[in-house]
Amino acid sequence: MKKIILAALMVAMVCSSTFAAKKAKKAKSNIRIAMVTDSGDITDQSFNQTTYQACKDYADTNGLDFQYYKPAGDSTADRVASIDAAYQDGYNVIVLPGFLFGEAIVKVAKDYDDAKFIGLDIGEGDLGGAAVPSNVFCAVYAEEIPGFFAGYAAVKEGYRHLGFLGGMAVPAVVRFGYGFVQGANKAAEDLKIADKVTVEYVYGGQFYGDQTITATMDGWYKNRGVEVVFACGGGIWTSACEAAAKVGGKVIGVDTDQSALINNYGAGMCVTSAMKGLGATVEAVLNAIKENKWSDYAGKVSSLGLVSGTNLNVNFVGLPLDTWAMKNFSQNDYKKLVSDVYSKKVSISNAIDKDPAVSIKLNKYQNIK
Repeated sequence: MKKIILAALMVAMVCSSTFAAKKAKKAKSNIRIAMVTDSGDITDQSFNQTTYQACKDYADTNGLDFQYYKPAGDSTADRVASIDAAYQDGYNVIVLPGFLFGEAIVKVAKDYDDAKFIGLDIGEGDLGGAAVPSNVFCAVYAEEIPGFFAGYAAVKEGYRHLGFLGGMAVPAVVRFGYGFVQGANKAAEDLKIADKVTVEYVYGGQFYGDQTITATMDGWYKNRGVEVVFACGGGIWTSACEAAAKVGGKVIGVDTDQSALINNYGAGMCVTSAMKGLGATVEAVLNAIKENKWSDYAGKVSSLGLVSGTNLNVNFVGLPLDTWAMKNFSQNDYKKLVSDVYSKKVSISNAIDKDPAVSIKLNKYQNIK
């Protein structure tokens, strides 16, 4: 009889353990992550690929279900259709990278109020004046900070004639550009060579490269003696790279680590990239959802920048360390600069209503288009 009772207890314990395991597994699957690409694919080596990899890595590490969706075309209706598909497939955390999703979020969030939406690089202006729904978090970035780092690094690396090629003069691009000018100025002042540093500055008037913009860049590299151009704004970087390739010029990337893309135009062409920490953002917000701290983000648009002066991996803006190619400006130099900016020892203005006051020479031109 004792053996029978003991066996029964063991069976009950096994069943209980199996039930608990199934319950724990089910609890994990309550979070199902989807990502929708904007106008590109997950192999774009830019916003889509970085966001996809961050979502996939997080899902794999935490045993969560993940899927990505690619819209059939480049329109709000196509993006809404992909979001609809993700929701109908049971995904309840939907990650949307890029300002193109602004209108789509406004359209779908109210209908899917039991889902959570994470918008990357989507500001209040992208929402068309609509209030941020309570089931939406939008991240924007303090672009002036990575822009500053890139400008500082370029001058410290040894470049004296710099260029800034922006896409359109929208706030994010202007902050990148003005930060770049401030960083170049700070490095020049530190080196006491402000009279020897020049920045050419222009907006293309569009977010893609073409023959007209390439021709302008040809003039900068060939005739003006520009050594490196910070190309900032969608696909406009292609024009800078096409021109740089003809004369052995250099280019600085933007938003993500663009070294692989830029170096396709010429070995060692990419000096560095002024990055937004999409991966850090995805991890931080998904962790908050997992830990039932979504209320810290819900219904907000937050500007993300530096959160540590020592742990560069948790910051939401910065330069890439993994593909570091600079010789005169070392990673230790960069870490010191990050610490100084974080501690406010070095200040960076985020004002965009007027040109930054600098000691270096700033040549600002009318839009190319």
